[in-house]
Amino acid sequence: MTQTTNYTRKPYIIVSEERRLTKEIYGSVGDYVILQGQQLSGEIPSDTAVLAMYPSGSPAYLPLFSKLARAGVHVLAGSSRYLNGEHGLIMEQVLLDLGAFVRDARERLGYRRIILAGWSGGGSVALTYQSQAEHPTITRTPSGEPCDLAGADLIPADGLLLLAAHEGRHRVLTESLDASIIDELNPDRRESDLNLYDRQNGPTAPYSADFLASYRSKQRDRNRRITAWVRDVLEDLNRQGRPQAERCFVVHGTMADPRWLDPSIEPNDRPPNKCFLGDPELVNTGPTGLARFSCLRSWLSQWSLDDAQVDSVKSAPGVTVPVLMVGHSADEAVPTSHTKAVFDALGQKDKQLWTITGADHYLGGPDQRRNADEVVNIATHWMAERDFAEASPESERQLI
Repeated sequence: MTQTTNYTRKPYIIVSEERRLTKEIYGSVGDYVILQGQQLSGEIPSDTAVLAMYPSGSPAYLPLFSKLARAGVHVLAGSSRYLNGEHGLIMEQVLLDLGAFVRDARERLGYRRIILAGWSGGGSVALTYQSQAEHPTITRTPSGEPCDLAGADLIPADGLLLLAAHEGRHRVLTESLDASIIDELNPDRRESDLNLYDRQNGPTAPYSADFLASYRSKQRDRNRRITAWVRDVLEDLNRQGRPQAERCFVVHGTMADPRWLDPSIEPNDRPPNKCFLGDPELVNTGPTGLARFSCLRSWLSQWSLDDAQVDSVKSAPGVTVPVLMVGHSADEAVPTSHTKAVFDALGQKDKQLWTITGADHYLGGPDQRRNADEVVNIATHWMAERDFAEASPESERQLI
C-alpha cells in the first residue's frame, strides 16, 4: 500500500491563437484554442511532473492519477482541444496540444523534468510526441492539411510511463470492426458466416485459426474500403472547388473483436463476453462505440489503418528516454499482443515491463484498489531510481 497524503486539485487553462479557415471543435472563441488542465499536487514541492493526456476526454479523474497525487507525485492532467468530442479529432493537433502543456509545465509552472504518462490511447500519443520532439518529421495531416510538428519546437520529455497502452487507435479499431458488414449504409446486410453475434448461422467460439485469419483479413479490407471512400469524397469535393468542405458519417459495427468472445485467443485473466465498454454485442451497435461518428479528415488521421501517423510501434524506435511500461493481466481493452509489440519496438536499453495480476483496464472499483496501489508503487520506485521522485514503499515484484 502506498503512503497517502493530502493533495490539491487546481484547474488551469492554456490559450493559444491559431488561425484556421475551419474549426473541428465546438465552443472555440474566435481564433483561439483553449486547453483545460488540472494540477494535482501535495504539500511537498517537486521539480518533476507526470503529465497525462488522452486524445479525447480528460484523464484528470482516473483513479490512478489521483493515487499518484496522494503518493506525493505532482500530476498534470491535460485535455486536448477535443475534450468534448472526437468526431472531428485530428491526432496531429493533439500532439501540438500536448506540446503546449509540456511547454507550460516547464516555462510557467517551473517543472524541470516532465514524465509523459500515456494511459490506453494516450500511449501512442506520448510515444509519437516524444519521437517527434526528438526527431521531428510530420509536417502535414494524412489529408494534406499543414500541421508542422517539425517546426513547432516541441520540448522532449525526460521519461515515459506507458499504462495499459495499446498500439494506436487505428489498430484497435481495425481489430474491432465487424467483418460481417458488407454495406456501410445498411448494417443489416451481413455475411452470416462472419457475424459473431448471429447465434443461429454465425461462428461459435472457440474460433479456428483459419476462421481468425480470414476474419482479420476481412477487417483490414473493411477499414481500407472506408478509407478509399473517404479519399474519393475528398477528391470529388476538391474537383468541385470546395477543398475545405467536409462530410460526416456513421461507422456501424465497431466492437466485434473475437478476443472478447473467445478467451482462448491471446489468453489473459479477462472474463469472456466483456469488453472495456461492457457487453460487446450491445457496444457493437451502440452510440458510444469506437469511431461511431466521424468526418473525412478525422478518419484518415485517427482511424485509417494505412494513414494514421500516431502509432506506438512506429514511433517507439525513435524514443531515447527511459520508459516504464505497465500491462494489466485482466485487461479487457488492450490485447497482450499490443503490449508485447510496443515493448519490443522500444529501442533504448532503459526500458522495463511489469504486469499487474488481476488488473482490469480502468483500475476502477473497490476490487481494483490494490492493483492501482501496486502500479503507483512500481511507478514511484522507477521514478526514484532515476532521481525523478521519492519512492513509495514497494513490495517485492518480478520483472518480466
